Amino acid sequence: MNVKRTIAGAADNVASLSNTLQQLVLGGEDPGGFFGICVSAMGHSETLSVFPSLIQPLASVDPSQHSTLIAIYVEYFSKDEEDELEVALALSLLDVEPQQKPARRPEPRPPVWRGGHQAEVGGSIPGGATESKTTTLPGLSYAQSAATGGGGGRRPSENLPRTGSGVPSSTPPTHPSRDRAPLPTDTDAHSTTSQTTTHKQVPGPPPGPPTVHQSDRRRQDAVNDGARHPLDTEGTCPDQSQKPKRSKNRRQRGKGCGHQRAAVVGLPHSPSATPPVLLWLRRDLRLHDNPALIGSLQAGAPVVPVFIWSPEEEEGPGVTMATGGACRYWLHQALACLQAALGRVGSHLVLLKADPGGSSLGALLGLVGETGARTVHATALYEPWLRERDQRVEAGLRRAGVAWRTVHSYCLRDPYSVSTQGVGLRGLGSVSHFISCCEQNPGPALGPSLDPPVSMPTPSQWPPGDPLDALGLARMPRRRDGTVIDWAANIRASWDFSEQGAHARLEAFLQDGVYRYEKESGLADAPNTSCLSPYLHWGQISPRWLLWDAKSARCRPQKFQRKLAWRDLAYWQLSLFPALPWESLRPAYKALRWSSDRGHLKAWQRGRTGYPLVDAAMRQLWLTGWVNNYMRHVVASFLIAYLHLPWQEGYLWFQDTLLDADVAIDAMMWQNGGMCGLDHWNFVMHPVDAALTCDPRGSYVRKWCPELAALPDDIIHKPWRCPASILRRAGVAFGRTYPEPIVTDLEARRAQSLQDVALVRSTSSEYVDERSGCDLVPLPPRLVAEALGPAGGGDQLRTGAKQFLLPVITRMEFKHQREDPGADAASNPYNAVLKGYVSRKRDETIAFLNTRDFSASVMNEGAQRRERLDSDMRILEGLPRAPPPAGEEPGRPPRPGANPRRARPTPAARGQSS
Repeated sequence: MNVKRTIAGAADNVASLSNTLQQLVLGGEDPGGFFGICVSAMGHSETLSVFPSLIQPLASVDPSQHSTLIAIYVEYFSKDEEDELEVALALSLLDVEPQQKPARRPEPRPPVWRGGHQAEVGGSIPGGATESKTTTLPGLSYAQSAATGGGGGRRPSENLPRTGSGVPSSTPPTHPSRDRAPLPTDTDAHSTTSQTTTHKQVPGPPPGPPTVHQSDRRRQDAVNDGARHPLDTEGTCPDQSQKPKRSKNRRQRGKGCGHQRAAVVGLPHSPSATPPVLLWLRRDLRLHDNPALIGSLQAGAPVVPVFIWSPEEEEGPGVTMATGGACRYWLHQALACLQAALGRVGSHLVLLKADPGGSSLGALLGLVGETGARTVHATALYEPWLRERDQRVEAGLRRAGVAWRTVHSYCLRDPYSVSTQGVGLRGLGSVSHFISCCEQNPGPALGPSLDPPVSMPTPSQWPPGDPLDALGLARMPRRRDGTVIDWAANIRASWDFSEQGAHARLEAFLQDGVYRYEKESGLADAPNTSCLSPYLHWGQISPRWLLWDAKSARCRPQKFQRKLAWRDLAYWQLSLFPALPWESLRPAYKALRWSSDRGHLKAWQRGRTGYPLVDAAMRQLWLTGWVNNYMRHVVASFLIAYLHLPWQEGYLWFQDTLLDADVAIDAMMWQNGGMCGLDHWNFVMHPVDAALTCDPRGSYVRKWCPELAALPDDIIHKPWRCPASILRRAGVAFGRTYPEPIVTDLEARRAQSLQDVALVRSTSSEYVDERSGCDLVPLPPRLVAEALGPAGGGDQLRTGAKQFLLPVITRMEFKHQREDPGADAASNPYNAVLKGYVSRKRDETIAFLNTRDFSASVMNEGAQRRERLDSDMRILEGLPRAPPPAGEEPGRPPRPGANPRRARPTPAARGQSS
């Protein structure tokens, strides 16, 4: 009977408070006074559970009043006991003192704009969610807090972190009469219950800064023979980790972008029994612009971030090596940094390793049983085998009554949504064709980037997890004598593995390197690239954030933005051809005759080929885990066109040693470089001529091949042509200090490569178009059905009734070689070998003089030639180099329009010149 009276009294209280709420809307009541009346009428515990639902209708009527009440509610229930006594005393005075009416109602704030549409409470997840339904739960949802100005759009290129640690703070809604106290974190308000198990570890306080751990790598040759790599010196990547201050002009541009910017406010820890939400992090290890994270916050429930390591599932059905040694080491460090970042917003990352033979589904179902979660949020992955894994996970969770939510954010365009309708199949494989397909069949708008949360709701008890070391991502190999091979020492010295490190590199690039990227991104001796590919691979920076910042920069590099299109193209090709990492797309080229010389392969891998530019690039790759795109082309051309080794070997080595090893990108690039992909690149990098373009002064080779540092600029890339006296003076001894070239006649090797291609094309004539001379590639039914449609037989092709062969881009020299299979490379009019030139600046100088005075141009080149001869003669005589002319940088060509001057030659040099 007493219970019935209590329920009836509570219903009466709610009804009377609803009338008071109407007075608040009409301006007849103060928000603080209304909250005090609620506490007086319902009591402490009932106000805690009923108040959010009581004021829920206010969210659509008056968002400003609703946000103010939520702020008062959160502040009140975040107080300790002493503060509660003070608040209770103040509220008791409301019955005695007259309430003060506000002078006027606060004007409601405009709604948050997301991608050109107003964001409504309970709306869809930003970033293109697969399932936009959001469950409404008691308490404060993310969408409600966003109405106060939180969680919405970020203006492009705005709100980057200012320091190397921490998350940018935002100003939350304030009480009308006093500032709001900061929300307590989970570690401040509650203590985590300790549990001990045999194999699991209950998380304690938020982890500290990342530490150095052990790792393993696929390099058993170094373990077996105890040998060290030929270069053990510390090597660094272009240093862009120091983030400069943002320019005033870029800040002013950000103000005019038209996007509403607001802080993301999460839930404080709540003793309510609301089921938590599982946030399955895979390749979205970030807080900035993470739609999956924000989708989990929208549920208004505690969020449990989890990372599951299942190496068996990462690998495809063939030989993919999806995560090599360097890539796993980066993942280890990135997870440590993410743990620290989540700790700063009051959350924690639960780490789990799937049992051998187990699956991610089993680990998720175990977490569901431990936490009672009813929803799992994740970012979609696009590798075909991982997509099938996610489909199995979705089906298993659905059987268990758990909802599955995925969002699209890993690429700018979902590769499974790209269509060729209206464009056709001609030019398939090129980035231009891909961009045309995306423009003709546009997908959902990207929308603005999203700010990180300043706090996250936490469960009453964290599920147990595995320690980071138990994942085995950074296990170092050992030699026979037991010593550890720390191959990652230079990588640790060269990179900042955190999300803040990604934003710092982006900011440094946009302040400096972006202005030279269009023309000089291929230079190996200058930091003109962004070095952001490892961060993009593991999702520590989103491609959308990167695109917005690149577009808002003072210099908008089209070439840099085009790189993001190449990335999406690679995933589109992988979605069409799942065997891309291990099987040639052109059937005729599967019969190519490749070399099986393992000695040549090991020399290429270790940077011991005898060709300085190739060796420098491979040593940089080994020591730092990264080389720029131009150098990747150089070493790939040398492996395929001159060593005749299969492209699969290069792909596997890159997957093992690159920090940004990406199955889709590496497979597409190596297939194209190996003459087997959809796009035949019409160029081959010569190991010597390419150096004239990317390293004209030899500074790159001197850095990574220090044994050649004393050689002059003109012959450092071809030391076999150096006189014996200069070699002795430089301390270079072939076979001892530096290897002899493993192949000598490059032209003969190149001619043999062309003849091998002509042979397989002639023996597989069914895969060569007789009229155009192009190679024919069988296309997947999905692609043909999109192009032809039902009227053109697309439905039959989808069922495999017939095969469709499409002529694809074919290198012109291959077409000519088919007419004359025995011709050498030199006689081919379409020879694809690129001829390098000394420097772009020198060409610009001559072009400038040619337009003004042709005689001055000829005199300029003659003066430069005499200066080089003078420099070589000085080296032969053991004399120091001549000082540069006044006002010119050493080793640089003269400025356009400058007087060509040179140093006075020595008597011996003058005699040689004459």
